[in-house]
Amino acid sequence: MKDSLVLLSRILAHPDSRCWFLAWNPAGTLLASCGGDRSVRIWGREGDSWICKSVLCEGHQRTVRKVAWSPCGNYLASASFDATTCIWKKNEDDFECVTTLEGHENEVKSVAWAPSGNLLATCSRDKSVWVWEVDEEDEYECVSVLNSHTQDVKHVVWHPSQELLASASYDDTVKLYREEEDDWVCCATLEGHESTVWSLAFDPSGQRLASCSDDRTVRIWRQYLPGNEQGGEGGATCTPPTHLFPPPPRCQLTGTLATACGDDAIRVFEEDPGSDPQQPTFSMTAHVPQAHSQDVNCVAWNPKERGLLASCSDDGELAFWKYQPSEGI
Repeated sequence: MKDSLVLLSRILAHPDSRCWFLAWNPAGTLLASCGGDRSVRIWGREGDSWICKSVLCEGHQRTVRKVAWSPCGNYLASASFDATTCIWKKNEDDFECVTTLEGHENEVKSVAWAPSGNLLATCSRDKSVWVWEVDEEDEYECVSVLNSHTQDVKHVVWHPSQELLASASYDDTVKLYREEEDDWVCCATLEGHESTVWSLAFDPSGQRLASCSDDRTVRIWRQYLPGNEQGGEGGATCTPPTHLFPPPPRCQLTGTLATACGDDAIRVFEEDPGSDPQQPTFSMTAHVPQAHSQDVNCVAWNPKERGLLASCSDDGELAFWKYQPSEGI
């Protein structure tokens, strides 16, 4: 198991600051990172190496906490502790900040594009989730402010094929939202975690949602169709093995589940063959105890190159890994 996640390269991406988050563009050719140095950096491969193609440092006045690519790959959104979200337009090998979204009362913790590219979601320490509409002229208008959470909202993520939005919060819950009669409403609350929910990830089919918490567990939720005896919009179907040390893991689910954690480790889980689809079980298939020298803040699977995983950390470094499952897994 120890040999199934192999380090390919390591880069000091954000010197003297934390590297908070990573996001691959849809083509899998560029990787965006962001950090405490108030910058967004764009990385591209040249031969066997990854080099910095662009440094976006003029948009924010404080830490950049999250970045997200538009589905078309031509725009990048960055969310910052300065209470703003910047929209960057890709022009060949350069990026230009074309608009800045304002309105949140304090730190913007996350940003995400809907699969259509016509909607953008942001969330904040001000306990709110905002939904923005994007028109054909690249104008952004806030169409809904959702105040369903009672604490700081940490993360937002869209369903991969529907306009269904999920958010995670310090109030220990996951909320789901959809549009009803020209307004956005909270349509479900997923409860079960015993502490802050830090991160969320849908699988490619959109049928399952992973949530990572300060309670040191990862929960897998599956949507139940109307009329199902188990009812509701979602239910906890399983909990993979827990992490042993706080702070909590961050997760990304693509059929194979990768987690990053405050114990400096990266773990990979696979669904056990033949396990009950209604109550699947997962086994840890890779574990790198000291993947970074400090907390690992994010892991991200490349959307095109199977098994290519990127990670970032409080140590400011960016690492690339190759996941190679052992035979029989």
